[in-house]
Amino acid sequence: MHRLLIKNAKALVGSHAGGIDRLAGATMAHLPCIEDGWLLAEDGRIIDLGPMETWPGITDWNGLEVLDATDRYVLPGWCDPHTHSIFAAPREEEFVMKLKGATYQEIAALGGGILNSARKLRGMSEDDLYESAKARLEAMMHQGTVAVEIKSGYGLSLESELKMLRVAKRLKESLPLQVKTTLLAAHALPEEFKEDRAGYLDLVLNELLPAVSREGLADFIDVFCETNYFTVAEMEQVLEAGERKGMKGKVHVNQFTSIGGIAAAVKHGAMSVDHLEVMEESDITALAGSNTIPTLLPSCSFFLRIPYAPARALIDRGCAVALASDHNPGSSPTGNMNLVLSLACIQLRMLPEEAINAATMNAAAAMGLSAELGSITKGKRASFIITKPIPSLAYLPYAFGADHIDTVIIDGKPARAGEATA
Repeated sequence: MHRLLIKNAKALVGSHAGGIDRLAGATMAHLPCIEDGWLLAEDGRIIDLGPMETWPGITDWNGLEVLDATDRYVLPGWCDPHTHSIFAAPREEEFVMKLKGATYQEIAALGGGILNSARKLRGMSEDDLYESAKARLEAMMHQGTVAVEIKSGYGLSLESELKMLRVAKRLKESLPLQVKTTLLAAHALPEEFKEDRAGYLDLVLNELLPAVSREGLADFIDVFCETNYFTVAEMEQVLEAGERKGMKGKVHVNQFTSIGGIAAAVKHGAMSVDHLEVMEESDITALAGSNTIPTLLPSCSFFLRIPYAPARALIDRGCAVALASDHNPGSSPTGNMNLVLSLACIQLRMLPEEAINAATMNAAAAMGLSAELGSITKGKRASFIITKPIPSLAYLPYAFGADHIDTVIIDGKPARAGEATA
């Protein structure tokens, strides 16, 4: 049995009551804390916690790892519910093209963007793809991420989409963080099908989806529902096929245009709708009161210099907003959720408490992990961040660009060791 005791924490942050799976609307600003706290974990689960005045009567100290978190906050680890962290190579040449004035759509029309990544990935071995992705996820864990959703979508062929998802399965088995996987074959039309949309959809629905289902490679299914990519009707077709295979929908939508994808995704019970940089009133109305989580990706807006999603309007209408990094080589080449937290406050005008809840509790909900992660609650996984000594929680997003993390614990064991010791 492995046991961990944290004592003297400045506060245990996000100590929500059990049974809460998300925070919506005004409740997103509620971030309960246990000041001057202690926490006890056994075999990777939180078994008890409280203020130091209720210090537990521990009689057996053998094998008990003790961390002294004096002047440090203990937070739930970041959950990242939207990434494309498996890719063959970065695309810094397109970054330079953007600096010279080219738009995302113009670069895609020249064979760049998603198709560029697909060409590079098809030529890379599964082992090399695994090693490069593993290094990225290890860096993300070092930055406090304890759960991640990884999408396919850079293969765009039967063989290469399966290769991506098999790599994701290997990552799930070899790394301590929680990994959820998503089939995103409907990401773009590959070159060989650019004049045959129906043929590619047939490949996705009748060959790839059954193969993925047989191997148990994907938890969710996704579609890039956007002008010049996939239509609302095509998105509905893919979501319905995925649902029949037990894969709930997580949809890319409203990144550049509003074409009715949000209302259709909500109608089909999508777990989340992601991006949402361009929103009409009807889109917000469709989300208000639904169980579909709007997942916002401010680092993508920052990198592409496109509008930021209307977080305040969504929260004011009672939505449970989540945050994610959108880690990918073309529009958000970072998996650092600490930067995402800062951008959410600075650009989306979210309060620090709202942003922390969006990157923990609601982000966990956006990938079906609310019962496991997202808060410091008895029974949940002992996966959390211990900060360096900082003056307040608001200092985390305020002092952007600095590393405020001392220790990262995943399932009760250090994924990043710090100075917090007994």
